[in-house]
Amino acid sequence: MQNLQPFHTFALPVQAQAIVEIQSDSQLLQVWQAYADQAKLLLGQGSNVLFLEDFNGIVLLNRIIGIHYREDGQFHYLHVNGGENWHNLVTFCVEQGYNGLENLALIPGCAGTAPIQNIGAYGVEFQDVCDYVDVLDLKCGQLTRLTAEQCAFGYRDSIFKHQYRDHYAIVAVGLKLARHWQPQLQYGSLAALDPQTVTAQQIYNEVCRVRRSKLPDPGNIGNAGSFFKNPVVDQAHYQRLISQYPTMPAFPQPDGSVKLAAGWLIDRCGLKGCQIGGAAVHRQQALVLINQEQATPQDVVALARHVRLQVLQRFNVALQPEVRFFNADGEIDSEQAIS
Repeated sequence: MQNLQPFHTFALPVQAQAIVEIQSDSQLLQVWQAYADQAKLLLGQGSNVLFLEDFNGIVLLNRIIGIHYREDGQFHYLHVNGGENWHNLVTFCVEQGYNGLENLALIPGCAGTAPIQNIGAYGVEFQDVCDYVDVLDLKCGQLTRLTAEQCAFGYRDSIFKHQYRDHYAIVAVGLKLARHWQPQLQYGSLAALDPQTVTAQQIYNEVCRVRRSKLPDPGNIGNAGSFFKNPVVDQAHYQRLISQYPTMPAFPQPDGSVKLAAGWLIDRCGLKGCQIGGAAVHRQQALVLINQEQATPQDVVALARHVRLQVLQRFNVALQPEVRFFNADGEIDSEQAIS
């Protein structure tokens, strides 16, 4: 067994049968097929996973790096290998003047995992900048390029959680950034910036400032970022809630539903600082569960279950984890695990 603690941001005391660093597509395919009869997990930065117990299989660390650039009169195009650190990629693009990723600064993880969750922040989602995703079938070695439309992106969802979940690996993503850049300033403190004069660097700086002020650094305090998805409710449910809580943040969706702020709901339940075992709700951002005092996976699950129950009882809203849960054999239904 090998120690998994350094390779996932919750830093929980779990192990795997073996851990292998992957440097190329061909090595990935070779190692995957060499361990054909064992459970396997391809891990990027380990920033959005919760291991419930020791993993009874092989963990492959995606370290396939490299960025290739081209341009035309309308767009900057980047082909980014899956092991590239996402925040470093955003920083690189801002420095080079390839605008469009700045709202997604400081999201932990790597480029290859960004499409799975359709990561998003401050009004921008991965799907907004995606040109294509390269997927490797690890059973037969076939490489397929999916267009953004074929990825079936949704809120924290994509085809990579469904049809392409098992025995497929995202080995590269293609990004398409408009040369005629339009800043996205509709969320949070970005709304105070002047759309006529603002630069991508200023947006990047503000996003980094806010995230650092609210979110714990996984290098110092184990966590997986936002633990729960922002829930979406129908219009009737929203009207009932807003009549009771007039200051409740809410974001209307194109289909008439309304997205609520999970962190606000948790905070209104008085759960900031709530602790079960070594796991706690972060005091600055209620959406984040942290490994405060040598937490076990069971502590985190118990805390998540408690948070979900409190929000359900008060608001009749069932929170769903954004974090992916893994048991000894592989991924399981995270919502069911805390219900």
